[in-house]
Amino acid sequence: MVITDLLERNAKLYPDDVALVEINPANQPDPNTTWHEFSLIEATPGERYRREMTWKEFDTKANRFANLLMTRGVKKGDKVAILLMNCLEWLPVYFGILKTGALAVPMNYRYSADEIKYCAELADVSVLIFGPEFVGRVESVYKELPLITDYFYVGKDTPDFADNYSLVTYCSSIAPAVEYDKEDDAAIYFSSGTTGFPKAILHAHKALINSCRTEQNHHGQTRDDVFLCIPPLYHTGAKMHWFGSLLAGGRSVILKGVSPEWILRAVSEERATIVWLLVPWAQDILDSIDRGDIDLKDYRLGQWRLMHIGAQPVPPSLIKRWKSVFPNHDYDTNYGLSESIGPGCVHLGVENIHKVGAIGVPGYLWEADIVSPDGKSVTGDEVGELIVKGPGVMKCYYKNQKATDEILKGEWLYTGDMAKRDEDGFIYLVDRKKDVIITGGENLYPVQIEDFLRRNDKIKDVAVIGLPDNRLGEIAAAIIELKPECTATEDEINEFCRELPRYKRPRKIIFADVPRNPTGKIEKPKLREIYCGKRLVEAQTTR
Repeated sequence: MVITDLLERNAKLYPDDVALVEINPANQPDPNTTWHEFSLIEATPGERYRREMTWKEFDTKANRFANLLMTRGVKKGDKVAILLMNCLEWLPVYFGILKTGALAVPMNYRYSADEIKYCAELADVSVLIFGPEFVGRVESVYKELPLITDYFYVGKDTPDFADNYSLVTYCSSIAPAVEYDKEDDAAIYFSSGTTGFPKAILHAHKALINSCRTEQNHHGQTRDDVFLCIPPLYHTGAKMHWFGSLLAGGRSVILKGVSPEWILRAVSEERATIVWLLVPWAQDILDSIDRGDIDLKDYRLGQWRLMHIGAQPVPPSLIKRWKSVFPNHDYDTNYGLSESIGPGCVHLGVENIHKVGAIGVPGYLWEADIVSPDGKSVTGDEVGELIVKGPGVMKCYYKNQKATDEILKGEWLYTGDMAKRDEDGFIYLVDRKKDVIITGGENLYPVQIEDFLRRNDKIKDVAVIGLPDNRLGEIAAAIIELKPECTATEDEINEFCRELPRYKRPRKIIFADVPRNPTGKIEKPKLREIYCGKRLVEAQTTR
Protein backbone atom coordinates (compact mmCIF):
# COMPACT_ATOMS: atom_id res chain seq x y z
CA MET A 1 0.00 0.00 0.00
CA VAL A 2 1.07 3.57 -0.73
CA ILE A 3 -0.43 6.76 0.64
CA THR A 4 -2.36 7.61 -2.52
CA ASP A 5 -4.30 4.36 -1.98
CA LEU A 6 -5.78 5.91 1.16
CA LEU A 7 -7.10 8.91 -0.75
CA GLU A 8 -8.64 6.69 -3.40
CA ARG A 9 -10.18 4.46 -0.70
CA ASN A 10 -11.75 7.47 1.03
CA ALA A 11 -13.10 8.75 -2.28
CA LYS A 12 -14.87 5.42 -2.82
CA LEU A 13 -16.10 4.84 0.75
CA TYR A 14 -17.00 8.43 1.70
CA PRO A 15 -17.36 10.30 -1.62
CA ASP A 16 -19.74 12.98 -0.33
CA ASP A 17 -18.14 13.47 3.09
CA VAL A 18 -16.22 16.71 3.52
CA ALA A 19 -12.49 16.03 3.58
CA LEU A 20 -11.00 19.53 3.68
CA VAL A 21 -12.25 22.96 4.70
CA GLU A 22 -10.45 26.28 4.24
CA ILE A 23 -11.63 29.17 6.39
CA ASN A 24 -10.78 32.75 7.12
CA PRO A 25 -12.80 33.61 10.25
CA ALA A 26 -11.92 37.31 10.36
CA ASN A 27 -14.42 39.99 9.39
CA GLN A 28 -11.83 42.77 9.41
CA PRO A 29 -8.03 42.76 9.09
CA ASP A 30 -6.32 42.27 12.42
CA PRO A 31 -3.01 44.21 12.55
CA ASN A 32 -1.71 41.84 15.23
CA THR A 33 -2.24 38.74 13.13
CA THR A 34 0.07 37.15 10.59
CA TRP A 35 -1.82 36.89 7.32
CA HIS A 36 -1.75 33.95 4.98
CA GLU A 37 -2.55 34.57 1.33
CA PHE A 38 -5.80 33.59 -0.31
CA SER A 39 -6.37 30.96 -2.97
CA LEU A 40 -8.41 30.89 -6.16
CA ILE A 41 -11.34 32.85 -4.80
CA GLU A 42 -12.45 36.44 -5.02
CA ALA A 43 -11.42 37.52 -1.53
CA THR A 44 -9.67 40.50 -0.05
CA PRO A 45 -7.74 40.67 3.22
CA GLY A 46 -10.16 40.74 6.11
CA GLU A 47 -13.04 39.14 4.20
CA ARG A 48 -14.72 36.21 5.90
CA TYR A 49 -15.06 33.11 3.75
CA ARG A 50 -15.26 29.33 3.82
CA ARG A 51 -14.51 26.72 1.16
CA GLU A 52 -14.78 22.96 1.37
CA MET A 53 -13.95 19.85 -0.63
CA THR A 54 -15.32 16.32 -0.44
CA TRP A 55 -13.16 13.20 -0.57
CA LYS A 56 -14.36 12.56 -4.12
CA GLU A 57 -13.49 16.10 -5.20
CA PHE A 58 -10.11 15.81 -3.47
CA ASP A 59 -9.21 12.66 -5.39
CA THR A 60 -10.56 14.08 -8.66
CA LYS A 61 -8.46 17.25 -8.33
CA ALA A 62 -5.37 15.17 -7.53
CA ASN A 63 -5.97 13.02 -10.62
CA ARG A 64 -6.44 16.06 -12.83
CA PHE A 65 -3.25 17.70 -11.64
CA ALA A 66 -1.38 14.43 -12.13
CA ASN A 67 -2.64 14.25 -15.72
CA LEU A 68 -1.75 17.91 -16.31
CA LEU A 69 1.80 17.22 -15.16
CA MET A 70 2.04 14.19 -17.42
CA THR A 71 1.01 16.26 -20.45
CA ARG A 72 4.17 18.28 -19.72
CA GLY A 73 6.33 15.19 -19.69
CA VAL A 74 6.52 14.62 -15.94
CA LYS A 75 7.34 10.98 -15.25
CA LYS A 76 8.26 8.66 -12.43
CA GLY A 77 11.30 9.91 -10.54
CA ASP A 78 10.98 13.57 -11.58
CA LYS A 79 10.79 16.27 -8.91
CA VAL A 80 7.95 18.79 -8.63
CA ALA A 81 8.25 21.63 -6.12
CA ILE A 82 5.37 23.19 -4.17
CA LEU A 83 5.68 26.81 -3.05
CA LEU A 84 2.24 27.63 -1.66
CA MET A 85 0.77 29.04 1.50
CA ASN A 86 -1.75 26.77 3.22
CA CYS A 87 -4.82 26.58 1.00
CA LEU A 88 -7.42 24.13 -0.27
CA GLU A 89 -5.26 23.39 -3.34
CA TRP A 90 -2.16 22.35 -1.36
CA LEU A 91 -2.96 18.72 -0.60
CA PRO A 92 -4.56 17.85 -3.98
CA VAL A 93 -1.41 19.24 -5.61
CA TYR A 94 0.77 17.10 -3.32
CA PHE A 95 -1.19 13.94 -4.05
CA GLY A 96 -1.36 14.74 -7.76
CA ILE A 97 2.43 14.81 -7.87
CA LEU A 98 2.65 11.45 -6.10
CA LYS A 99 0.15 9.89 -8.52
CA THR A 100 2.54 10.56 -11.42
CA GLY A 101 5.28 8.62 -9.65
CA ALA A 102 7.21 11.90 -9.31
CA LEU A 103 8.57 13.23 -6.03
CA ALA A 104 6.82 16.06 -4.21
CA VAL A 105 9.26 18.77 -3.07
CA PRO A 106 7.57 21.16 -0.59
CA MET A 107 9.38 24.46 -0.03
CA ASN A 108 9.37 26.75 2.99
CA TYR A 109 7.23 29.81 2.22
CA ARG A 110 9.81 31.98 3.97
CA TYR A 111 12.56 31.13 1.52
CA SER A 112 14.22 34.07 -0.17
CA ALA A 113 14.69 34.05 -3.94
CA ASP A 114 18.23 32.74 -3.50
CA GLU A 115 17.03 29.95 -1.22
CA ILE A 116 14.34 28.96 -3.72
CA LYS A 117 16.98 28.76 -6.43
CA TYR A 118 19.40 26.82 -4.22
CA CYS A 119 16.80 24.24 -3.16
CA ALA A 120 15.40 23.83 -6.68
CA GLU A 121 18.88 23.10 -8.00
CA LEU A 122 19.76 20.83 -5.10
CA ALA A 123 16.64 18.68 -5.60
CA ASP A 124 16.79 18.66 -9.44
CA VAL A 125 13.33 20.23 -9.65
CA SER A 126 11.78 20.25 -13.14
CA VAL A 127 8.37 21.78 -12.33
CA LEU A 128 7.40 24.45 -9.79
CA ILE A 129 3.89 25.36 -8.64
CA PHE A 130 3.61 28.62 -6.71
CA GLY A 131 1.15 31.19 -5.35
CA PRO A 132 0.72 34.99 -5.59
CA GLU A 133 2.91 35.87 -2.62
CA PHE A 134 5.93 34.31 -4.38
CA VAL A 135 5.67 35.98 -7.79
CA GLY A 136 8.47 38.48 -7.17
CA ARG A 137 10.84 35.91 -5.72
CA VAL A 138 10.27 33.33 -8.46
CA GLU A 139 10.38 35.95 -11.21
CA SER A 140 13.81 37.11 -10.05
CA VAL A 141 15.41 33.65 -10.42
CA TYR A 142 13.40 31.63 -12.96
CA LYS A 143 15.74 32.50 -15.83
CA GLU A 144 18.60 31.01 -13.78
CA LEU A 145 16.83 27.64 -13.41
CA PRO A 146 17.13 25.90 -16.80
CA LEU A 147 16.10 22.53 -15.37
CA ILE A 148 12.62 23.87 -14.57
CA THR A 149 10.62 23.52 -17.77
CA ASP A 150 7.16 24.39 -16.43
CA TYR A 151 5.74 26.81 -13.88
CA PHE A 152 2.15 26.64 -12.62
CA TYR A 153 0.54 29.52 -10.80
CA VAL A 154 -2.26 29.23 -8.22
CA GLY A 155 -4.10 32.54 -8.23
CA LYS A 156 -5.29 35.43 -10.37
CA ASP A 157 -3.18 37.59 -12.73
CA THR A 158 -0.87 34.83 -13.91
CA PRO A 159 2.75 35.93 -14.60
CA ASP A 160 3.76 35.64 -18.25
CA PHE A 161 6.36 32.96 -17.51
CA ALA A 162 3.81 30.58 -15.93
CA ASP A 163 0.61 28.71 -16.75
CA ASN A 164 -2.43 28.90 -14.51
CA TYR A 165 -3.29 25.96 -12.30
CA SER A 166 -6.89 26.21 -13.58
CA LEU A 167 -5.75 24.19 -16.61
CA VAL A 168 -6.52 21.14 -14.45
CA THR A 169 -10.19 21.77 -15.33
CA TYR A 170 -9.53 20.42 -18.83
CA CYS A 171 -7.67 17.30 -17.68
CA SER A 172 -8.95 13.79 -17.13
CA SER A 173 -10.27 12.92 -13.67
CA ILE A 174 -9.15 9.30 -14.04
CA ALA A 175 -6.03 8.30 -12.09
CA PRO A 176 -3.02 7.85 -14.38
CA ALA A 177 -1.81 4.29 -14.87
CA VAL A 178 1.54 4.65 -13.14
CA GLU A 179 3.01 1.84 -11.03
CA TYR A 180 4.95 2.64 -7.86
CA ASP A 181 5.29 0.89 -4.53
CA LYS A 182 6.30 1.53 -0.95
CA GLU A 183 10.02 1.28 -1.70
CA ASP A 184 9.94 3.96 -4.39
CA ASP A 185 11.01 7.54 -3.73
CA ALA A 186 8.08 9.80 -2.77
CA ALA A 187 9.19 13.18 -1.45
CA ILE A 188 12.08 15.50 -0.70
CA TYR A 189 11.86 17.79 2.32
CA PHE A 190 14.44 20.37 3.31
CA SER A 191 16.34 20.63 6.54
CA SER A 192 19.53 22.37 7.56
CA GLY A 193 22.35 22.10 10.03
CA THR A 194 24.17 24.86 11.83
CA THR A 195 25.73 26.05 8.58
CA GLY A 196 22.30 27.15 7.44
CA PHE A 197 22.58 25.44 4.04
CA PRO A 198 19.51 23.25 3.42
CA LYS A 199 19.90 19.53 2.95
CA ALA A 200 17.48 17.60 0.76
CA ILE A 201 15.90 14.78 2.75
CA LEU A 202 14.74 11.87 0.61
CA HIS A 203 11.82 9.75 1.82
CA ALA A 204 10.20 6.66 0.32
CA HIS A 205 6.47 5.98 0.07
CA LYS A 206 6.70 3.56 3.01
CA ALA A 207 7.72 6.45 5.30
CA LEU A 208 4.57 8.37 4.39
CA ILE A 209 2.21 5.44 4.89
CA ASN A 210 3.81 4.49 8.20
CA SER A 211 3.53 8.06 9.47
CA CYS A 212 -0.24 7.67 9.00
CA ARG A 213 -0.22 4.56 11.17
CA THR A 214 1.98 6.11 13.85
CA GLU A 215 -0.12 9.27 14.13
CA GLN A 216 -3.45 7.45 14.18
CA ASN A 217 -2.17 5.03 16.82
CA HIS A 218 -1.02 7.87 19.06
CA HIS A 219 -4.14 10.03 18.88
CA GLY A 220 -6.93 7.66 17.92
CA GLN A 221 -8.47 9.65 15.08
CA THR A 222 -11.85 8.44 13.85
CA ARG A 223 -14.18 9.61 11.08
CA ASP A 224 -15.97 11.70 13.68
CA ASP A 225 -12.86 13.72 14.56
CA VAL A 226 -12.16 17.13 13.06
CA PHE A 227 -8.52 18.21 12.90
CA LEU A 228 -7.75 21.94 12.94
CA CYS A 229 -4.62 22.49 10.84
CA ILE A 230 -2.79 25.74 11.55
CA PRO A 231 0.97 25.14 10.92
CA PRO A 232 2.31 25.25 7.34
CA LEU A 233 1.77 22.15 5.22
CA TYR A 234 5.26 22.36 3.69
CA HIS A 235 6.55 21.13 7.04
CA THR A 236 6.51 17.46 7.92
CA GLY A 237 4.88 18.26 11.28
CA ALA A 238 1.49 19.57 10.14
CA LYS A 239 1.18 17.18 7.23
CA MET A 240 2.07 14.05 9.19
CA HIS A 241 -0.45 14.93 11.89
CA TRP A 242 -3.03 15.36 9.13
CA PHE A 243 -2.09 11.91 7.85
CA GLY A 244 -3.88 10.46 10.89
CA SER A 245 -7.10 12.07 9.65
CA LEU A 246 -6.43 10.73 6.15
CA LEU A 247 -6.15 7.20 7.51
CA ALA A 248 -9.35 7.58 9.53
CA GLY A 249 -11.30 9.40 6.81
CA GLY A 250 -11.89 12.36 9.13
CA ARG A 251 -12.44 16.00 8.22
CA SER A 252 -9.70 18.62 8.49
CA VAL A 253 -9.92 22.41 8.62
CA ILE A 254 -7.19 24.68 7.25
CA LEU A 255 -7.16 27.94 9.20
CA LYS A 256 -5.87 30.97 7.32
CA GLY A 257 -3.96 32.94 9.92
CA VAL A 258 -3.43 32.73 13.65
CA SER A 259 -4.85 34.57 16.64
CA PRO A 260 -6.43 33.29 19.87
CA GLU A 261 -9.88 34.44 18.77
CA TRP A 262 -9.55 32.88 15.33
CA ILE A 263 -8.42 29.54 16.75
CA LEU A 264 -11.26 29.36 19.27
CA ARG A 265 -13.80 30.55 16.71
CA ALA A 266 -12.63 27.88 14.26
CA VAL A 267 -12.82 25.18 16.95
CA SER A 268 -16.31 26.37 17.86
CA GLU A 269 -17.78 26.84 14.38
CA GLU A 270 -16.17 23.80 12.74
CA ARG A 271 -16.64 21.57 15.81
CA ALA A 272 -12.91 20.73 15.89
CA THR A 273 -11.90 17.90 18.21
CA ILE A 274 -8.10 17.86 17.70
CA VAL A 275 -5.84 20.92 17.58
CA TRP A 276 -2.07 20.92 17.19
CA LEU A 277 -0.54 24.09 18.61
CA LEU A 278 2.89 25.62 18.92
CA VAL A 279 3.95 26.91 22.32
CA PRO A 280 3.42 30.63 21.46
CA TRP A 281 -0.13 29.98 20.25
CA ALA A 282 -1.08 28.10 23.42
CA GLN A 283 0.54 30.86 25.48
CA ASP A 284 -1.40 33.54 23.56
CA ILE A 285 -4.72 31.77 24.10
CA LEU A 286 -4.15 31.53 27.86
CA ASP A 287 -2.95 35.14 28.08
CA SER A 288 -6.03 36.36 26.18
CA ILE A 289 -8.28 34.46 28.56
CA ASP A 290 -6.44 35.87 31.59
CA ARG A 291 -6.76 39.43 30.27
CA GLY A 292 -10.46 38.99 29.65
CA ASP A 293 -10.09 39.50 25.91
CA ILE A 294 -11.72 36.11 25.41
CA ASP A 295 -14.73 34.72 27.25
CA LEU A 296 -14.90 30.96 26.82
CA LYS A 297 -18.67 31.08 27.26
CA ASP A 298 -18.84 32.65 23.79
CA TYR A 299 -17.60 29.44 22.14
CA ARG A 300 -18.74 25.85 21.78
CA LEU A 301 -15.68 23.92 22.92
CA GLY A 302 -17.08 20.83 24.59
CA GLN A 303 -16.16 18.57 21.68
CA TRP A 304 -12.46 19.60 21.76
CA ARG A 305 -10.78 16.48 23.15
CA LEU A 306 -7.06 16.75 22.35
CA MET A 307 -4.49 19.55 22.36
CA HIS A 308 -1.01 18.49 21.38
CA ILE A 309 2.22 20.44 20.87
CA GLY A 310 5.38 19.79 18.93
CA ALA A 311 8.29 21.48 17.14
CA GLN A 312 9.95 22.83 20.30
CA PRO A 313 10.45 22.09 24.02
CA VAL A 314 7.26 22.57 26.01
CA PRO A 315 7.42 24.33 29.43
CA PRO A 316 5.68 22.11 32.03
CA SER A 317 4.23 25.27 33.61
CA LEU A 318 2.37 25.99 30.36
CA ILE A 319 0.66 22.61 30.37
CA LYS A 320 -0.24 22.92 34.05
CA ARG A 321 -1.82 26.25 33.22
CA TRP A 322 -3.60 24.82 30.18
CA LYS A 323 -5.07 21.94 32.16
CA SER A 324 -6.37 24.36 34.77
CA VAL A 325 -8.36 26.15 32.04
CA PHE A 326 -9.21 23.08 29.93
CA PRO A 327 -9.31 20.22 32.45
CA ASN A 328 -11.04 17.82 30.05
CA HIS A 329 -8.42 18.02 27.32
CA ASP A 330 -6.06 15.16 26.64
CA TYR A 331 -2.54 16.43 26.05
CA ASP A 332 0.40 15.02 24.12
CA THR A 333 3.75 16.27 22.96
CA ASN A 334 5.55 14.90 19.92
CA TYR A 335 9.23 14.77 19.06
CA GLY A 336 10.63 14.23 15.61
CA LEU A 337 12.75 15.48 12.76
CA SER A 338 12.17 15.90 9.06
CA GLU A 339 14.72 13.10 8.73
CA SER A 340 12.29 10.86 10.66
CA ILE A 341 9.28 12.02 8.61
CA GLY A 342 8.14 14.50 11.23
CA PRO A 343 6.76 14.07 14.74
CA GLY A 344 6.04 10.79 16.42
CA CYS A 345 9.27 8.84 16.67
CA VAL A 346 9.10 9.81 20.35
CA HIS A 347 5.92 10.99 22.02
CA LEU A 348 4.65 11.52 25.52
CA GLY A 349 1.29 9.77 25.18
CA VAL A 350 -2.03 11.14 26.39
CA GLU A 351 -1.97 8.73 29.32
CA ASN A 352 1.32 10.14 30.64
CA ILE A 353 0.37 13.66 31.63
CA HIS A 354 2.20 13.06 34.92
CA LYS A 355 5.45 13.03 32.92
CA VAL A 356 5.11 16.50 31.39
CA GLY A 357 8.61 17.78 30.76
CA ALA A 358 9.68 14.57 29.06
CA ILE A 359 9.46 14.16 25.31
CA GLY A 360 8.21 10.68 26.08
CA VAL A 361 8.88 7.15 24.93
CA PRO A 362 9.48 5.60 21.50
CA GLY A 363 6.47 6.07 19.24
CA TYR A 364 4.39 3.37 17.59
CA LEU A 365 6.60 1.33 15.21
CA TRP A 366 9.71 3.17 16.50
CA GLU A 367 12.72 2.35 18.66
CA ALA A 368 14.94 4.83 20.50
CA ASP A 369 18.21 4.70 22.40
CA ILE A 370 20.63 7.10 24.05
CA VAL A 371 24.28 6.49 23.26
CA SER A 372 27.73 7.73 24.18
CA PRO A 373 30.14 9.08 21.53
CA ASP A 374 31.40 5.54 20.88
CA GLY A 375 27.87 4.38 20.04
CA LYS A 376 27.26 2.38 23.22
CA SER A 377 24.01 2.70 25.15
CA VAL A 378 24.31 4.84 28.27
CA THR A 379 22.88 3.66 31.55
CA GLY A 380 20.84 5.25 34.30
CA ASP A 381 20.33 8.97 33.85
CA GLU A 382 23.56 9.51 31.89
CA VAL A 383 23.40 12.03 29.08
CA GLY A 384 24.04 10.86 25.54
CA GLU A 385 22.87 11.37 21.98
CA LEU A 386 19.31 10.37 21.14
CA ILE A 387 19.09 7.93 18.23
CA VAL A 388 15.94 6.50 16.65
CA LYS A 389 15.08 3.62 14.33
CA GLY A 390 11.84 2.98 12.49
CA PRO A 391 9.99 2.88 9.18
CA GLY A 392 10.02 6.68 8.84
CA VAL A 393 13.80 7.14 8.75
CA MET A 394 14.93 8.93 5.62
CA LYS A 395 16.63 7.07 2.78
CA CYS A 396 19.44 9.61 2.59
CA TYR A 397 20.36 13.23 2.14
CA TYR A 398 19.86 13.54 -1.60
CA LYS A 399 23.19 13.94 -3.40
CA ASN A 400 25.09 14.24 -0.11
CA GLN A 401 26.63 10.93 0.90
CA LYS A 402 29.02 12.51 3.39
CA ALA A 403 26.21 14.11 5.39
CA THR A 404 24.17 10.90 5.13
CA ASP A 405 27.00 8.85 6.61
CA GLU A 406 27.27 11.27 9.53
CA ILE A 407 23.65 10.87 10.59
CA LEU A 408 22.71 7.34 9.43
CA LYS A 409 24.61 4.47 11.00
CA GLY A 410 23.02 1.23 9.90
CA GLU A 411 19.30 1.54 10.60
CA TRP A 412 19.81 4.15 13.32
CA LEU A 413 19.27 7.87 12.80
CA TYR A 414 21.51 10.05 14.99
CA THR A 415 19.39 13.05 15.93
CA GLY A 416 22.10 15.38 17.22
CA ASP A 417 20.03 15.96 20.38
CA MET A 418 21.44 15.19 23.81
CA ALA A 419 19.06 13.39 26.13
CA LYS A 420 18.69 11.24 29.22
CA ARG A 421 16.18 8.75 30.62
CA ASP A 422 14.45 8.61 33.97
CA GLU A 423 13.88 5.44 35.99
CA ASP A 424 10.64 4.77 34.08
CA GLY A 425 12.26 4.97 30.67
CA PHE A 426 10.92 8.41 29.73
CA ILE A 427 13.28 10.49 27.61
CA TYR A 428 14.17 14.11 28.43
CA LEU A 429 16.06 16.43 26.10
CA VAL A 430 19.08 18.06 27.71
CA ASP A 431 20.65 20.12 24.94
CA ARG A 432 21.23 20.11 21.20
CA LYS A 433 24.54 19.22 19.71
CA LYS A 434 23.72 21.56 16.92
CA ASP A 435 23.38 25.25 17.55
CA VAL A 436 20.06 25.61 15.78
CA ILE A 437 17.74 28.00 17.62
CA ILE A 438 14.07 26.97 17.73
CA THR A 439 11.91 30.05 18.17
CA GLY A 440 8.15 29.63 18.05
CA GLY A 441 8.57 26.30 16.26
CA GLU A 442 10.78 27.79 13.51
CA ASN A 443 14.43 26.91 13.07
CA LEU A 444 16.94 29.74 13.00
CA TYR A 445 20.46 29.06 11.82
CA PRO A 446 22.95 31.25 13.67
CA VAL A 447 25.61 31.17 10.96
CA GLN A 448 23.22 32.83 8.50
CA ILE A 449 22.57 35.69 10.90
CA GLU A 450 26.24 35.95 11.87
CA ASP A 451 27.30 36.13 8.22
CA PHE A 452 24.81 38.92 7.61
CA LEU A 453 25.91 40.95 10.64
CA ARG A 454 29.56 40.64 9.64
CA ARG A 455 28.73 42.76 6.60
CA ASN A 456 28.52 45.72 8.98
CA ASP A 457 31.84 47.60 8.85
CA LYS A 458 31.74 48.34 12.58
CA ILE A 459 31.53 44.70 13.68
CA LYS A 460 34.73 42.79 14.43
CA ASP A 461 33.14 39.52 15.50
CA VAL A 462 29.68 38.17 16.27
CA ALA A 463 28.06 35.08 17.76
CA VAL A 464 24.35 34.28 17.74
CA ILE A 465 22.93 32.05 20.46
CA GLY A 466 19.51 31.10 21.72
CA LEU A 467 18.24 32.50 25.00
CA PRO A 468 15.28 31.06 26.91
CA ASP A 469 11.93 32.75 26.35
CA ASN A 470 8.69 31.82 28.09
CA ARG A 471 6.55 32.38 25.00
CA LEU A 472 8.72 31.42 22.02
CA GLY A 473 10.89 28.78 23.69
CA GLU A 474 14.04 30.56 22.54
CA ILE A 475 14.96 33.88 21.00
CA ALA A 476 18.03 34.76 18.97
CA ALA A 477 20.58 36.98 20.74
CA ALA A 478 23.53 38.49 18.90
CA ILE A 479 26.70 39.00 20.94
CA ILE A 480 28.56 41.68 18.99
CA GLU A 481 32.21 42.60 19.38
CA LEU A 482 32.83 45.98 17.78
CA LYS A 483 36.04 47.10 16.19
CA PRO A 484 38.16 49.07 18.73
CA GLU A 485 37.65 52.40 16.99
CA CYS A 486 33.93 52.02 16.49
CA THR A 487 30.78 52.67 18.49
CA ALA A 488 27.23 51.54 17.81
CA THR A 489 23.85 51.43 19.49
CA GLU A 490 21.25 48.69 19.73
CA ASP A 491 18.88 50.76 17.58
CA GLU A 492 21.55 51.12 14.92
CA ILE A 493 22.09 47.35 14.74
CA ASN A 494 18.36 46.70 14.66
CA GLU A 495 18.02 49.13 11.77
CA PHE A 496 20.84 47.35 9.93
CA CYS A 497 19.00 44.03 10.42
CA ARG A 498 15.88 45.26 8.64
CA GLU A 499 17.26 43.67 5.49
CA LEU A 500 16.77 40.28 7.14
CA PRO A 501 13.36 38.57 7.15
CA ARG A 502 11.60 39.53 10.38
CA TYR A 503 11.82 36.06 11.90
CA LYS A 504 15.61 35.98 11.41
CA ARG A 505 16.31 39.28 13.15
CA PRO A 506 17.98 38.99 16.57
CA ARG A 507 15.60 39.80 19.41
CA LYS A 508 18.47 40.84 21.71
CA ILE A 509 21.64 42.79 20.94
CA ILE A 510 24.50 42.38 23.40
CA PHE A 511 27.75 44.29 23.03
CA ALA A 512 30.58 42.17 24.45
CA ASP A 513 33.69 40.21 23.53
CA VAL A 514 33.22 37.01 21.52
CA PRO A 515 35.35 34.21 23.01
CA ARG A 516 37.06 31.74 20.68
CA ASN A 517 39.04 28.63 21.56
CA PRO A 518 42.61 27.93 20.39
CA THR A 519 41.37 26.39 17.14
CA GLY A 520 39.40 29.54 16.30
CA LYS A 521 35.92 28.22 17.06
CA ILE A 522 33.45 30.41 18.91
CA GLU A 523 32.86 29.09 22.40
CA LYS A 524 29.07 29.14 22.33
CA PRO A 525 28.66 26.96 25.43
CA LYS A 526 30.57 29.61 27.36
CA LEU A 527 28.35 32.36 25.95
CA ARG A 528 25.21 30.45 26.92
CA GLU A 529 26.61 29.97 30.40
CA ILE A 530 27.27 33.70 30.68
CA TYR A 531 24.03 35.08 29.25
CA CYS A 532 21.36 32.49 29.86
CA GLY A 533 21.72 32.90 33.62
CA LYS A 534 22.04 36.68 33.80
CA ARG A 535 19.55 39.45 33.39
CA LEU A 536 19.94 40.63 29.81
CA VAL A 537 19.53 44.24 30.77
CA GLU A 538 22.91 44.08 32.49
CA ALA A 539 24.59 43.09 29.24
CA GLN A 540 22.83 45.45 26.89
CA THR A 541 25.16 48.39 27.28
CA THR A 542 26.21 50.59 24.43
CA ARG A 543 29.84 50.84 23.44
